This record gives sequence, C-alpha cells and structure tokens, in this order.
Amino acid sequence: MSSQPTVVIVDDHGIFRSGVRAELDGMVEVLGEAENVEDAVRGITELEPEVVLLDVHMPGGGGVEVIGQVSKLRPQQRFLALSVSDDPQDVIAIVRAGARGYVTKTITGEELADAVRRVRDGDAVFSPRLAGFVLDAFAGDLPAEEVDPELDQLTTREREVLRQIARGYLYKEIALRLHISVKTVEAHVSSVLRKLQLSNRHELSRWAVSRRLVD
Repeated sequence: MSSQPTVVIVDDHGIFRSGVRAELDGMVEVLGEAENVEDAVRGITELEPEVVLLDVHMPGGGGVEVIGQVSKLRPQQRFLALSVSDDPQDVIAIVRAGARGYVTKTITGEELADAVRRVRDGDAVFSPRLAGFVLDAFAGDLPAEEVDPELDQLTTREREVLRQIARGYLYKEIALRLHISVKTVEAHVSSVLRKLQLSNRHELSRWAVSRRLVD
C-alpha cells in the first residue's frame, strides 16, 4: 500500500493541529480535525480515516474515551497517540484502550508521516524511549516476539534486508536476491541502523540473531 494515508487529527489545541497539518502536508491526507471527544467521535465515524492522530489529554475523557466510543462503531479503526506526555501511565492506558502506537510531540514531520503509514499498514509504533514501558506492561499478556517495539519500527522490506545481512550476503547479492538496486539496499541498511541505533552490519547481524530472525 503506497497511497497517502488518511487521518483525522484530534487535539484540543488549534495551533498544534494547524502545525501538525502543515508538517504532514504532501505526505498524509488530513480529512478533518476535532478538539474534543464528542466532535472526535462524530468526525471519525463520518470521515472514516485510516488512522486517527490522537492526543491523550483532552476535556471530556481524553484519548481513552475517544477510542472506547469509536471502537464500538468502527472496530477496525486504528489510532496513533501523539502527546507531550511520556508518562508510563499515559502510554499504557492508551495502548490498553486500543492505540496501535504512541509517539511524543518532539517527533519530526517525516517521522510522524512514517509512523502514520506504519500504523495504517498494521504495525505497532512507539518512540524508542517508550518501548520499555510497553514491553514491561504487556510481558505477561503476550509472547515477547509479538510485542517488540524495536522490531516493529522496521518495514517489511527492511526486515528482509536485515535477514540477508545476517546471513552474510553482500549488498550486491542482496540486491539480486530481492530484485532491488544496490543503492536501495544501502538506503534500507542505513535506515535500519538509524532506527535500531546500531553502528555497523556486524552489530545488525548480532541483533538479528538475538531476535531469531535468521533461519
């Protein structure tokens, strides 16, 4: 799926909504905005966005209330929390309510657009600092491999490239095996290194083996 994802922005600060809309311009299609729970529920059910960008704290119940009401009407709706708060209680509450991800408002426009796309495509997305909160909270609920925010940062193609790296293939060989250019392989490797905060392909290989990504 490559088309621009559609979103509704839910936040009680108009200036912030305008800023997010401007940052996402050209990368995400903003269908509408809402500043409170009631308007959010109405707008989401009418506009049917692929992803809802949702603030955690708002008058009338906040993000958790929005998710609770919308989920009854649109069970398939996907939510991405976008908040100034990095309080573990906020993170866990919104994820338990049904959000597919949680990022803080220090995120760049490009990173936010990428997070929206990944949530739309079914991934779970969390700012690196928040990943531990989610893992700790859900450790007893789900197998570890199903809640791996680090792995969830990677796209399907990035995971494929990572597996080939871990198996010892050179960039040229990976390009041939995956039917992509060497430059594209290099770009994917750079992206994976950045997302996982690793330094070289040897560290990537060790990381992949530790996650049992290599047959």
